[in-house]
Amino acid sequence: MSTPYPVGTTAAAAEFIESLTVADIPREAVRIGRRCVLDGLAVMVAGLAEDTWKLLADEAEEQGGRRDALLFGRGRTRVPAAIAARVLGGAGHAHDWDDTQVSNDPRHQYGLLTHPTVPPLAAALAVSQRLAAEGQSVSGADFFTAFMAGFEVECKISEWMLPFVYRERSFHSSGVAGIFGAAAAAAKLLGLRGAQLRMALSMCASMAAGCRVNFGTMSKPLQVARAAENGVTAALLARRGFTADLDGLDGQWGYFRVYGNGVFTEKTAQGFGGARASQWSIVSPGVSVKPYPSGILTHQTMDGMLELMREHSITPEQIERIDVHAGSNVLNPIRFAIARTHLQAKFSMAGLLTMIILRARAGRQEFTDEFIGSPQAQDMQARIHTHVDPQIEAQGMEIIRSRIELRTRDGRLLVHWAPEKYRGGPLNPLSDEDLVAKLAACADGLLDADRQAKLVRAVRRVEKIANAVQLARLIQP
Repeated sequence: MSTPYPVGTTAAAAEFIESLTVADIPREAVRIGRRCVLDGLAVMVAGLAEDTWKLLADEAEEQGGRRDALLFGRGRTRVPAAIAARVLGGAGHAHDWDDTQVSNDPRHQYGLLTHPTVPPLAAALAVSQRLAAEGQSVSGADFFTAFMAGFEVECKISEWMLPFVYRERSFHSSGVAGIFGAAAAAAKLLGLRGAQLRMALSMCASMAAGCRVNFGTMSKPLQVARAAENGVTAALLARRGFTADLDGLDGQWGYFRVYGNGVFTEKTAQGFGGARASQWSIVSPGVSVKPYPSGILTHQTMDGMLELMREHSITPEQIERIDVHAGSNVLNPIRFAIARTHLQAKFSMAGLLTMIILRARAGRQEFTDEFIGSPQAQDMQARIHTHVDPQIEAQGMEIIRSRIELRTRDGRLLVHWAPEKYRGGPLNPLSDEDLVAKLAACADGLLDADRQAKLVRAVRRVEKIANAVQLARLIQP
């Protein structure tokens, strides 16, 4: 059941944010939340290797301003909190390696919900430093509670909206929902209450932005960067007394109606958080931690390609042609038939499978313009073709299904179905050791092993550390 005119969700979100304490967060939600924080910090560090981060940091350094928070990747340079959040958010999404919200609802299209961690994490890192500059220490418990509040609010908003927001209007959900996660985290740390808190959320309805046309360019991570920045800005303006409607999410002219054409009313009735772990979005349906820095819709097929190559001992020279059969839920967003740049490759099945075929992996070293534009990579991409499969399409879009057909030069046809229980998803999660290995891959050449080890130790007890500002310092090269 759905309605274009939800009511009461702004007030409910504000009440949840205001009242939440670290003791209210169920143990399983805490466990997964720590993992999301570590993964989010890892992908922020990885972003330091991208021009996206460099250009955002250059612009921020020229802007200057209040010395609230460290400018990520620029030593001791400090900038206003909102600008610091912009750079952190852009770095965190620069590789498209950050986690993805999961939905078990067949009415949703898998992979087109929000990337939940980076906006509230960037906001919490920036605002905690601003508060420290004002003389107010932020404990790990306060930091983690703010992050979890932002994560939950962002995911619930994304899950409750009708899929119209993604399918027909082509908004980028991490931009248009992520801003609420950032605002919630910032508002919690700033101590906003009541009407001020509701107004901060309502301001986000006027600043939410993000369009899928820019996937495959620097402007995709810019949309997450601006979500983090604008969420912090909304909370800071509300603290100053800037006004907005008290119910910006609701009603005929509210966010849910304007952006998503309504909500699933049976979902909004569930509310935010709860005493049971299963009531928290971070636990159920859960979150995917990405093994590859590309669109989550591609990972199952990439793993399937790796399995096929290994099972049959296929070398690149043996491949005549590859045909990938999948649903439109995979192939419409993954829109570049042949990738010319590494940013396009994140949304190109040919580009991604070429990495697996030529390198047996797809990490930072493969996502470069030099590799993806090389004659070998361009030649292999030209052999890879995608097809919308009506039979796969008819099975639904709540999970990813794909079939790989590989023809060898000696005339063999090898058929392989990609695994549905993909690595990194709630049904096949990365282990804690895998997550530490991902940090090492993200931080290679950017943070030394000692700094990485200190970061892992801090995050594994994040809600118990005395001063949350140490997290921002640990990821600063």
